[in-house]
Amino acid sequence: MSAKPTRIRRKRRSRRSWRRSFQVRSGLVISLFVILGFGAGLFGFASVHKGWNRWRKARLLTEAKDRLDHNNLNEAEVSARRALAIDPKSLVATRILAETTEKQNRPETVFWRAQIARLDPGLESELNLASAALRFGQFDLARAAVERVAPEDREKAAYHIVAGWLSRAQGNVAEEERHFAAAVAQEPTNDVYQFNLAVLQILSHDPEKSAAAHNQLERLSKVPQFRTEALRALLDNALRQNQTDVANELAQALQMSPQVTFADYLLCLELYRKLDPKKFDALLDKVKPVAAREGHDVAQLLSWMNKNGLAIAALKWSEKLPVDRTNRPPVAIAVAEALAQTKNWSRLKRWSRNGSWGDDDYLRLAYQAYAVRRSRRTAESEAEFDALWNSAAAAAEAQSEHKLALARLASTWSLTSEAEQLWLNVAKFPSGRREALDALYTIYREANDLPNLRLTAERLHEASPEEVGLAANAARFALLLDHNAAASRALAKQAFDRAPNDPAVAVTYAFALYGIGRTAEGIKILETLPPDQLNDPHAAVYAALLYDDENQLDAANNYLALARNGPIFPEEKQLLEEIATRRKNAADSLTPSPSPSQD
Repeated sequence: MSAKPTRIRRKRRSRRSWRRSFQVRSGLVISLFVILGFGAGLFGFASVHKGWNRWRKARLLTEAKDRLDHNNLNEAEVSARRALAIDPKSLVATRILAETTEKQNRPETVFWRAQIARLDPGLESELNLASAALRFGQFDLARAAVERVAPEDREKAAYHIVAGWLSRAQGNVAEEERHFAAAVAQEPTNDVYQFNLAVLQILSHDPEKSAAAHNQLERLSKVPQFRTEALRALLDNALRQNQTDVANELAQALQMSPQVTFADYLLCLELYRKLDPKKFDALLDKVKPVAAREGHDVAQLLSWMNKNGLAIAALKWSEKLPVDRTNRPPVAIAVAEALAQTKNWSRLKRWSRNGSWGDDDYLRLAYQAYAVRRSRRTAESEAEFDALWNSAAAAAEAQSEHKLALARLASTWSLTSEAEQLWLNVAKFPSGRREALDALYTIYREANDLPNLRLTAERLHEASPEEVGLAANAARFALLLDHNAAASRALAKQAFDRAPNDPAVAVTYAFALYGIGRTAEGIKILETLPPDQLNDPHAAVYAALLYDDENQLDAANNYLALARNGPIFPEEKQLLEEIATRRKNAADSLTPSPSPSQD
C-alpha cells in the first residue's frame, strides 16, 4: 500500500516583519532629518554667534580707538582687552594696547610690541619693538629685533637711527656715530637726524667733524624745536674748551629759553664760577631758595656742589633745610656724599645708621660700610665692614642700575676687590657692559694683571668691533701672551687695514710681523708714521725691539733711551730685557774662546 503524499505548506511573509522594516526605514529618515535640522540649526547659531562677535569686536575696537584719541587710556585698554578676548589675533587691538601702555610708560609695552612683530613682521614692527625694549632696558631683546630687520631695509634711515640708539646703550660710540651719519646721508634734510649726529660729533677729536657739528648746532639753535637742546650742547662744549666769553653768551641765551631746566642753571653756575668767583657766590645764594622748593632740585644742587669741591658749603646749607626733606633720598644720599668727601666718618656713620632709604637702602648700607672702613682698621671693624658691604651688595642685587651705582661708588672709594666683583656682575648686562669693561680694564691695568687685561680687551673689542684702538689692544695683549697668535695677527692686520695711520694700530701690526720673522716689513710700517708719534715711551719700546732685531742699532738705541726715560708697563719692560738678553748673547757669540794650552 502506497504512502500518502506529504503536503508542503508555503511560508507566508509576516505582515509584522514588513511593518518593522518600514518603521526602521522611517526612523532612519526621521533621524537624518533631525540631524540635518540640528546641524543647520547649529550652523545657523554659529553663524549668528560669529556675526555677533564680529559686530561686538568692531564696536569694542571703535570704542577703544575713540577713547585712545581722547587720551582716556585706562578705558581704551579695557575695551581693547575685551576685543582681544574675542579675537586673540586682533592686530588692531594689540596695537591699541601697545600705544596705551607706551603712553603710560609701562613695561608691558615691550610684550605688546613683540606680539605686533609676531603678527605683522616687518621693518616698522621690529624697530618699534627695539625702541620699546631699549626704553625699558631689555637690550638683548632690542638687539634681536634689530638683527631681524631684512637686509634690504638696513640702508633706510629709520633702521640706522634705532641701531644707533642700541649702539649708544651698549657704549659703542663708533657704531653709534656710524649709524647716525648713515641716517643723515639718507635724509640730509631731517633736522632730528642732523641734531643726533651733531650732539655726538661735537665731542669728536677730529677737528673737521667737531667744527661741522658746531655749525649744525648753531643753525639748529635758531629752530624753536631744537633751540634749548642745541644751546645746551654748545654751552657744554664751550665750557669743556674753556671758551668763557662764548659760554657766557650761550648761558644767557639758555636762561631765556622757555624750556630751561634746573640742570641748565647748574651748567650756568659752572660757567660763572670760572668767570667771577665773587659773583658766583651771590648767584649760588640766589639759586638755593629756588632749589629748596623741590627735593629733587635740592639733591641736584647738593650733588653739583659735591662734584665741584664745595662739600663743606653743601653740608652747611643742608643743615638749614627741613629735616623731613634731608633725611630721605635723594637728598639724604647727597648729604652722605658730602660727609664722605669731608671725611666726617663718625657723623657719616650716624647719618647712615638711622632709618631706611627705601629702594636706595643699599646706598645707606654702602656709606655706613665705607665710614666703618675709613674710621679705623681693626679685625673687628673689618668684619663689620664685610657684613655691611655684603648687605649692600645683596640689597642691590635685584636691579642692575643699583649694582651699577654701587660699583661706581666702590671704584670712587678705591675699594678695588669689591669694585672688581661688582663690575664683573654688571658686565653681564648689556646696559652697563661697556662702562663695566672700561672699569675692569683700569683695575687690571693698575694691577698689571696681563691675563685679565687680555680677556677684558678681548671683550671690549667684541662689544665695540668698529673701534680699531680696542682691536689693537686685544691683538697686542694676546701676542704678548702668545695666546692664539694666528688669530691675533689676523686681528692686528684687520685693524691696520682700516686705520693704517693710527700709531697704536700700526705699532701693533708691526709687532705682529716681528713675531713671525717679518721684521723688515714691520719697520717699513713704522717708518710711515710721523717720527714724533714713535716718541711715546710705549710705542718706543716696540720700535726699539724691531730696529734692534734688524741690527739698526742707532735707531734702536734712540728708542731705547725714550722708552727707559718714560713710564712703561711691566710687559714692555720685559721686551726691553729681551733686547738686552739678545745683545748679550750676540756679544758672547763674538767673544773668541780661549785656545787650548800647548804642552
